[in-house]
Amino acid sequence: TVHTQAMVSPTEPVTMSPQDVARLLKQLAIARHDINNALSLVSAASELIRMNPATTPKMLLTLNEQPPKIVACLRDFSLQLEQAVGLRKPV
Repeated sequence: TVHTQAMVSPTEPVTMSPQDVARLLKQLAIARHDINNALSLVSAASELIRMNPATTPKMLLTLNEQPPKIVACLRDFSLQLEQAVGLRKPV
């Protein structure tokens, strides 16, 4: 089970340089690409199982590997975004 905790927003305006924004956009693009790849593998594995049930054991391994990859991508980008805009966990 994944537990989420509300973040405390900054109390002052957040200023980011164009380079900081570009870096975050690049990190977002990488996360989006990695998540799309994982979801494509889920779709492909599902289709292979449908077309050839004998592939089920191998494809189940592929299917089970994808959620942790997606969670890691989201977690990593979230941490980078939180750091960039100065979010912090409440005490």
